[in-house]
Amino acid sequence: MRRRELITLIGGAVAAWPVVAPAQKPGIIPVVGYLHPESPQSVAPLSAAFREGLAAAGYVESQNVAIEYRWAQGDLSRVPELVADLVRRRVAVIATPGSSVATLAAKAATTTIPIVFSFGLDPVELGLVTTLNRPGGNITGVNSMSNELGPKRIGTLHELLPAAVRFALFVNPKNPTHEATIKSLQAAAKAIDRQIQVLEASTEVDIETAFASLVQNRADAFLVHPDNLFICHRAQIVALAARNRIPAIYPLREDAEAGGLMSYGVSLADAHRQVGVYVGRILKGERAADLPVV
Repeated sequence: MRRRELITLIGGAVAAWPVVAPAQKPGIIPVVGYLHPESPQSVAPLSAAFREGLAAAGYVESQNVAIEYRWAQGDLSRVPELVADLVRRRVAVIATPGSSVATLAAKAATTTIPIVFSFGLDPVELGLVTTLNRPGGNITGVNSMSNELGPKRIGTLHELLPAAVRFALFVNPKNPTHEATIKSLQAAAKAIDRQIQVLEASTEVDIETAFASLVQNRADAFLVHPDNLFICHRAQIVALAARNRIPAIYPLREDAEAGGLMSYGVSLADAHRQVGVYVGRILKGERAADLPVV
């Protein structure tokens, strides 16, 4: 075969290869941005689960991947600034587990850097993805559908305490899902001819005040809405429930393990682990647009 024919043949074969995201250059360690609304201490098991997912995809921190952590320390007003810093550093992927606020801020900051989220809101309704099966942009992740589980929690409480008529609900008014949660649970309580008192708390002090109101109104039991505030102050809520001998149902297994009566909900650790897996797959060249929302 003549040299010109060989070059033409090889060129044609290369042109036919599928186009994928460019691989990392040899010797260059990719950098991942990890943004969480709380502190590193409060979510240590969850960030560890994220690293487990990365490792399952073939990436180990400080070996073949670097992670730039950003913590809002409970102050959501800092999130846009933290996202902007990660974008300036040109990280390869931004992970925003546990926060729709962080995901929306990341979406506003970049249309090119892939973003992997996990939260309980509907990402289609929020305009983050086109469909769950084919996200279509630079964003994908995990939808825990936690709001849909609220009526199941109140039904479980009713089964446990059939004579109870007054339930209370702890919600954080700063959580974007709190209004939808209240409406959903009010409808669920009405369906079984029960009352539900809404108790709002956005700080540690608010939790004490809300609980005092719960006791004063003689609630028979209470529910806790999935929120980072209540996760961080889990021990406080569990202790207040035990001290006042009031049954409660929580959204996470960790709540029951910490002494809460019972829980019904998703596994946050599994969600964070899946975020890590997706980040690893994107680092290998897959596109967020083609990775279905789990």
